[in-house]
Amino acid sequence: MKGGFSTRKLTYLGGLLALWALAACQPAGKGAKQDSLAMRKDFAESPVLSPEDALRSFRLEAGFTIQSVAAEPQVVVPVAMTFDRHGRMWVAEMTGYMPDTAGTGENVPNGKIVILEDTNGDGRADTRTVFLDSLILPRALAIVGNGLLVAEPPRLWYVEIDNDKPGRKTLVDSLYTEGGNVEHQPNGLLRAMDNWIYSAKSAKRYRLENGKWRKEETHFRGQWGITQDSEGRLFYNNNSENLLGDYFPPGLGRNNPNQRRVEGYDENIVPDNRTYPVRPTPGVNRGYMKGVLDDSLRLVNFTAACGPVIYRDPLFGAAFLNNAFVAEPSANLIKRNILNDSGYFVKGKQAYAGREFLASTDERFRPVNLYLGPDGALYVLDMYRGIIQHKTYLTPYLKNEIGMRGLTDPLNCGRIYRIIPENSKPETFKIGDTPADWVKALKHENGWVRDLAQQLIVDGQQEALVPQLREILRSNNDYSRQHALWALEGLHALTAEDVLPLLDTTKAALCRQALSVLPSVLNKSNMQHLLPKITDAATAKATAPVAAWILPFVAKIDPSAAKAVLTSIWQRYPNDKVIADAVISNAKDKETELLSAIKTWNADTNLVIRRRLEKVLVDISNHRKARLDEALVREFPRGNLLFKTICQTCHGADGEGIQSLAPPLNHSEIVTGKKERLIAIVLYGLTGPVQVNGKVYKSPEINGDMPGIASNDEFSDADIAQLMSFLRNAWSNKADKVSESEVQAVRKKYKGRQKSFTMEELK
Repeated sequence: MKGGFSTRKLTYLGGLLALWALAACQPAGKGAKQDSLAMRKDFAESPVLSPEDALRSFRLEAGFTIQSVAAEPQVVVPVAMTFDRHGRMWVAEMTGYMPDTAGTGENVPNGKIVILEDTNGDGRADTRTVFLDSLILPRALAIVGNGLLVAEPPRLWYVEIDNDKPGRKTLVDSLYTEGGNVEHQPNGLLRAMDNWIYSAKSAKRYRLENGKWRKEETHFRGQWGITQDSEGRLFYNNNSENLLGDYFPPGLGRNNPNQRRVEGYDENIVPDNRTYPVRPTPGVNRGYMKGVLDDSLRLVNFTAACGPVIYRDPLFGAAFLNNAFVAEPSANLIKRNILNDSGYFVKGKQAYAGREFLASTDERFRPVNLYLGPDGALYVLDMYRGIIQHKTYLTPYLKNEIGMRGLTDPLNCGRIYRIIPENSKPETFKIGDTPADWVKALKHENGWVRDLAQQLIVDGQQEALVPQLREILRSNNDYSRQHALWALEGLHALTAEDVLPLLDTTKAALCRQALSVLPSVLNKSNMQHLLPKITDAATAKATAPVAAWILPFVAKIDPSAAKAVLTSIWQRYPNDKVIADAVISNAKDKETELLSAIKTWNADTNLVIRRRLEKVLVDISNHRKARLDEALVREFPRGNLLFKTICQTCHGADGEGIQSLAPPLNHSEIVTGKKERLIAIVLYGLTGPVQVNGKVYKSPEINGDMPGIASNDEFSDADIAQLMSFLRNAWSNKADKVSESEVQAVRKKYKGRQKSFTMEELK
């Protein structure tokens, strides 16, 4: 192995030396020395545990128990799952993921979609049916009507289901994933309450209507895994952020593509990223860096947060309802967060200090996705393998860790667990086969069941149910009312008369939901009845943002009325960031006109709406100058390819950075400045705060760490030189090219270096 040792004995010794060196970098204390030395005895190897032994490795919240639902050979490397109406599990198996530290054979078509079923009701799957095979790294799936959406990079397919066998196959999107590597490609395929399908690590959404697939732009969200709460708001995260999410329904806030950042979306919901493993976790990609591990060699903060789920069932008890659970496979644990609504804000905190809801002493426990089941249980997908870091960013340190404890093999394991209260015997809810059963299920206490009921009604276009759905709208059950509202929207049967009573409610959340569905019913004949309700909503701070977001649809019918309402909103709330961004969403290509009106009304240069509007105008100017030159792409083809593979997914296709992930590359003095500094960053990575174009970026606004690619054997020094030459001349950047010899010189200068640079070092 390049950069490693020739024998297992030397690799083991190298790993111990790395651990001792790490301990020496930690604050003084006997715990550091004792724990690093104990690694020789206690963690020299990482044995493969049987499913039964793995259960004994868990440390779980008191009052709960964890049960095995499926294990190899029934399931192998599960990464995504969905339940069907019969309670069966449809699972994506990413069998080809990282067969070794070089990723050898990763493109072999050995992935599968399988159906697991519990036929005797004992809570364990006892049958396995292969629905699709010969897939390359399948990563997401969703049942829609009589078919299955399947994400197999770079394509998104819709495969009809014929008696549990694949039927006709339709290409939904040839570029569902574009660029990026396995860790940085879209996934999730969540069917949300608004009848659209959303993905993590993506700015696209999909919907099947009248037999045809629609695709639209939406907010860019998260990295791996996506979920919704009982109001249809989306939640997600990135690898170093516990929980991110939206304050408002997902289909709003994208009226103005000139806005790079829309307040109220992609918010940091739980800013506390501390983790509490129950075992030393040196096998993380940056375990050699000071502060990544504590004195006992345990991960301090999230480094692989993924697979969030909002728990929406009473089975766990009232204290757990609407809690957010997040997986951390690098630290072998699952975190519980408690969420609270205040106005339209959602904020959360960790449920415990110093411990986790679930943690394991087994290094191979790799939870990557969490789900609420139709029985109220919390389901855990465990890849159960040693290597979970993709080759693109794999450090020599972690390669040594993998070799030291033999983490490469085996590759044919995988587990699915469910967590339930002790002494409980939850039963899987079977929704029934009749439309009457589905309407009844809209009132069910389990959020997954309500979601499924709505989907069945919409997919089956059950127009005969419209009277019953309208009856639910008049009930007192807010959750079922919201589902009935969107079921009517999905049936194209919703009317202004259905929505009007909900706009009169004093319940702000329900009113926001009613406002968000209004675009589907607005027309000339009902505008006179709906406009006063929109105007009233615009005067209340809790609903003003949503009222502003739907005004572009009002403007198509009555431009002057929409402008009047919009003016009343920004004059009433000129210093509210959320409302300011909602107002700006109406000003596509009219931002200068709006700014002039604001200046005329009030000359105060510190008004929030003015400052945010001026920022949008700067972004527009920069974007107009930042067109990629096709000649540049032709000159540096490998540079362009590497940019799409390793840079674009965090820094954006336009080089302007992505909220919560990374700062801009365009107009960046780091990119266009001293070549040696840029080469060092690309090779060895960058950690901590960074200043770009006069603004300081730091965690949690962005991911605080950028990995280097010096140890990646896929990229030659000539390739890396091309990448930097490309970046230094892309968009608005203009700087000298980087040569292969200059890359080699920096490699020689920092030979043997593993840790990332800080900006202070590079000064």
